[in-house]
Amino acid sequence: MEARARIIITGLVQGVFFRREINDLARRLGLAGWVRNLSDGRVETLVEGEKKGLDELIQFCHVGPKGARVGNVEVQWLDYKGEFHGFRITK
Repeated sequence: MEARARIIITGLVQGVFFRREINDLARRLGLAGWVRNLSDGRVETLVEGEKKGLDELIQFCHVGPKGARVGNVEVQWLDYKGEFHGFRITK
């Protein structure tokens, strides 16, 4: 089943390679979308693909890379649109 999610991660999540790790994992899982830093210190990702892959990515977001301290992960489930091709880090 394909799904789409907007994920907002708060805590010490910038400057610790969070975006790069999300990018690498999403690509390995065959997910599509993007990830970016927000000006308030959070990280946001909009991602779609197989629900199982999204669940795995969300689990990673709760832990993050070494050096990160995740305070909260907010997940908003959305309708799958199929509008992305590949995954990228954006600004």
